[in-house]
Amino acid sequence: MSTEPPAAAPNKVSFWIGWVLSILPCLLLLMSATMKLSQSEAVVKGLGEGGYDPNTIVPIGLAELTGTILYLVPQTAVLGAIILVGYLGGATATHVAAGDGMFWSPVLIAVILWLGLYLREPRLRVLVPWRK
Repeated sequence: MSTEPPAAAPNKVSFWIGWVLSILPCLLLLMSATMKLSQSEAVVKGLGEGGYDPNTIVPIGLAELTGTILYLVPQTAVLGAIILVGYLGGATATHVAAGDGMFWSPVLIAVILWLGLYLREPRLRVLVPWRK
């Protein structure tokens, strides 16, 4: 017998808002991963200026792509979100170390990812309820 309260199904509006908030940053992440995997000149130069060895670009792109795919599959979305937040934390640290002032952009992407998942995944609402 389970002592957990049942997860309430999200209403249709919040479910679809959650998916829209999930898809938008995923499009950015998929584009970024594609550029890393194709080793575009701009990415190699940019990551090189950030102190990354060119040999690390493909593994970084694979981690980004893997996290994004896992995030988009409902059964593995939480794992994908955790991987992506770790990835975006590294991106934040890179921006801070470079002193370019764009550190807020990966933070914003991570917040939008979790908000989208929260709105579309009722099990998260049980774990992180809003207080009234």
